[in-house]
Amino acid sequence: MALQFHPTTFKFHNSPSFALPRSHQLRSHRVFMASSTFNVTSQEIGKDRKPYMPPREIQVQKMHSMPPQKLEIFKSLEAWAEQNLLVLLKPVETSWQPQDFLPDPASEGFHEQVKELRERTKEIPDDYFVVLVGDMITEEALPTYQTMLNTLDGVRDETGASLTAWAIWTRAWTAEENRHGDLLNKYLYLSGRVDMKQIEKTIQYLIGSGMDPGTENNPYLGYIYTSFQERATFISHGNTARLAKEHGDIKLAQICGTIAADEKRHETAYMKIVEKLFEIDPDGTILCLADMMRKKVSMPAHLMYDGKDDNLFEHYSTVAQRIGVYTAKDYADILEFLVQRWNVEKMTGLSGEGRRAQDFVCKLAPRIRKLEERAQGRVKQSSPLPFSWIFGRELNV
Repeated sequence: MALQFHPTTFKFHNSPSFALPRSHQLRSHRVFMASSTFNVTSQEIGKDRKPYMPPREIQVQKMHSMPPQKLEIFKSLEAWAEQNLLVLLKPVETSWQPQDFLPDPASEGFHEQVKELRERTKEIPDDYFVVLVGDMITEEALPTYQTMLNTLDGVRDETGASLTAWAIWTRAWTAEENRHGDLLNKYLYLSGRVDMKQIEKTIQYLIGSGMDPGTENNPYLGYIYTSFQERATFISHGNTARLAKEHGDIKLAQICGTIAADEKRHETAYMKIVEKLFEIDPDGTILCLADMMRKKVSMPAHLMYDGKDDNLFEHYSTVAQRIGVYTAKDYADILEFLVQRWNVEKMTGLSGEGRRAQDFVCKLAPRIRKLEERAQGRVKQSSPLPFSWIFGRELNV
């Protein structure tokens, strides 16, 4: 899964609120997005704080929004899913594993290999490590993402070992994704550059908190969401690979690039599902695409918390934007890419409501870019902030 952002709301004429990078209100280098929420005061947050969860916003949740008759669409696509999704999975015996990229603990040269790894990471700046840690924590919250997929009506794994193509895909996708957090976690542990206990606390908080992406148990919304998220993750890991290479750690660049390739393959699968839905039910699918974009694509780790910083997600996202790992431009680019990939602009035969949704979606990316341009003139001075992940060292946010 992908990046992580904090809610900031803009109003578009005749449309619900749309989240854009908070940079448009605060600083030009910030990006934050999340699901539709009601804002609450800090006093209310304190009153509701639980020891096993971070402070969080109160959300209005809508459930089971897909009309029951549309369940038949997903039942009818069982054979299609088997032929088009399962073929994108890699056999376990030929798949890469985290150990392929790490020092071999059974080797007599293990300590030398670790020493070499640490030498490579010595000169990598703290801001890169904060972003890499945030990406790793997002990957480690994988149980939440499998849970989300198993809330979707018509495609969930009903038994935990269901033999439907949809259920097999979800379990195998989870298994492939599981390697990402494992690999990054171990690499960061061996680097000695980060506070692993604080990171482990953050992971526990995040998994305990869960997520609400606004998918409403609706597979139309769910697969639109995952299409967006997988592409965002592909971009994010691709950029961490590029920066690792620039900082001289070729092995870390290889790690991030390998993870990015996985995300690209998974993106292909989810985009194919939505493409098929557009073919079968163009009106219903365009309405769901517009709905998801109006609500804002909530990022999986927007409830990130380390026990210290109530705005950790916001601060981490600021650093990610500043060093170019994931930016406001990327958000607009992803939307534009999906609109082109699904031929949204060229669709015909839609209802009046469908045409209005089509118009909204096709004009949205340029609107985002215009708002970003306006924000460039409202830059405020950054200030240093400690990050517990790097032993309390400060970075500008």
